[in-house]
Amino acid sequence: MSIDEELLLDEQETKREMAFIREQLPGDMKDSYTDERLAWVLDAIAAYYYESGVLESTSDEVDIDMDEVAKYVCSLADQELGQKMDAQEIRLIAEADLDFQEENV
Repeated sequence: MSIDEELLLDEQETKREMAFIREQLPGDMKDSYTDERLAWVLDAIAAYYYESGVLESTSDEVDIDMDEVAKYVCSLADQELGQKMDAQEIRLIAEADLDFQEENV
């Protein structure tokens, strides 16, 4: 598979993931998260998993503290974007992202 084909598949997967997450969000949140903003949040969630060591676990079940994920993403948004994000909203996105990942393993 060429790099262009891999990038296209990755882009399609990201679109499916964002559509899935949007379906899980309450109506008022759906409009406030553009594709760009939602993609940033998903990248920040992935960064948390990487930095926390969650991805290195060899256990079949990993306990992820969604409050810690939300806290990390909110802190990163403040540092990188100069924006305040609502921890409860981030938690909902992180939970929907985890549901997507579990359904698409």
